[in-house]
Amino acid sequence: LPSTITIKQQIDTATKSILADPSQVHQILMNLCINAYHAMEERGGILEITLKDCELSLEDLENQAGVLPGSFVVLTIGDSGRGISADIRDKIFDPYFTTKEVGKGTGMGLAIVHGIIKRYGGFITCETVLEKGTVFQVYFPAMEQVPTVPGETLANIQSGKERILFIDDEEILVDLGKTVLERLGYEVTVRTSSLEAWNTFKNQPDLFDLVITDQTMPGVTGSDLALKMLQLRPNLPIILCTGYSSIISEEKAKSMGIKGFALKPLVRKEIALLIRQVLDEQAARSHTREIRQGLRNGQ
Repeated sequence: LPSTITIKQQIDTATKSILADPSQVHQILMNLCINAYHAMEERGGILEITLKDCELSLEDLENQAGVLPGSFVVLTIGDSGRGISADIRDKIFDPYFTTKEVGKGTGMGLAIVHGIIKRYGGFITCETVLEKGTVFQVYFPAMEQVPTVPGETLANIQSGKERILFIDDEEILVDLGKTVLERLGYEVTVRTSSLEAWNTFKNQPDLFDLVITDQTMPGVTGSDLALKMLQLRPNLPIILCTGYSSIISEEKAKSMGIKGFALKPLVRKEIALLIRQVLDEQAARSHTREIRQGLRNGQ
C-alpha cells in the first residue's frame, strides 16, 4: 500500500478458535483490504483492522437467517474512503457486480467472501457513509473447544513437483494461488491475463505440466484460452476454475477436452487432490500410449 494510507490495527491475540481454512481466511482479509485501498486510492486515508471476540443473541441475529446465537470472532476492516452509494449497497455481494474499472477485477471478490462466511455458519455486514468511509465486519462462529484431531498438514495433502501455469485476472487470487501451490511443492508461473498467458504458453508449449485457469476474464475466457492451448498441444492437462457461471459446466468443460473443473473458492486440500488426479491420469495415459507404440514397433 502507498504511504498515503495509514494502517491501524487492534488485534486481540487471545481470541477464541475458529474452524476455517487458513488460505480462505487469507483470501477474505486480502479481498477486503484491497477493496479498502481502492476506496482510498486517490486521496489516501486510514485502513483499520481489528479482531476480537463477541457474543450474539437471537435478538442480535434477527436479520441473519440460519445463523445460530453464541460466541463469534469478529474481523473488522474499515476505511476512510469514498463510501458506497445507497443505490448499489444491496448489490455488492452479488456475483459479477462491480464498480471497478476494466482490468481491476471481475467483481467476484465480495461474492466469494460472502460465500465462504455463509458456509462457515457466519455472516458479513457492511456499514458505509458517502465520503466518510466503509466498515465490513466478518463474524466467524467461535469454537468453545479446540478439536483434538490432527490438523491439516502437508503430510496428508497430496503434493508434487510439476510445473504449473496459473492464470487469474484477480491479483489477490493469483498471489494466493501461487503461495498455496508452491507450498505443495509445485513450480508455479502466474499470469493475470489471457493474452499474457497465451503468449507465454505458445512460446514454450511443452514447458508446463499443467495449466490452471480462471473462466471469467476480460477479453478471452478461460474455456476459450483452453481450446487454443489444446489446439497447440492436444494432451495438455487443464483445470478450469469458476465462481459462478451459467455459460460453462463441468460436463461442457470436459467435452472440450478440459481434464479438471473446480469451483471457487479453491480449498487447498481439494485443489491438491484434483491436481494429482489430473496429472496422474495424464501420466497413466502417456504410459499406455508408450506401451502401445512399443508393441506396434515390435510388430
